[in-house]
Amino acid sequence: MSEVPSPRRYEIRLKGRLDRRWAAWFDGLAIAHGSDGTTILHGPVADQAALYGLLQKTRDLGLPLISVNHVDPDHPAAPAAEARYPGRFTTRRPTWPSPHKSRQRKRRRESR
Repeated sequence: MSEVPSPRRYEIRLKGRLDRRWAAWFDGLAIAHGSDGTTILHGPVADQAALYGLLQKTRDLGLPLISVNHVDPDHPAAPAAEARYPGRFTTRRPTWPSPHKSRQRKRRRESR
């Protein structure tokens, strides 16, 4: 009989900030933030299908994917982004106009 493989640990790095409340939506992965404005999802992933499902969820949120890494089981639970990737991610988060602010500007123009 074949042995059921144990879940592998992954670290998914996204550009931008994602609130920790999203952890349940990402199948219980822990969410950490790097000082460089990135979000790091980390934890066990059951199999490749589950990993692809997580990647689809990140795509649906519209956050750019920076990296996906398999990490050793002995890796600490919370990644230290600065220690693991010193100076690697120095790009600033792009600032997009808020749809709410765009509507306010449009209303102001229309009222003039």
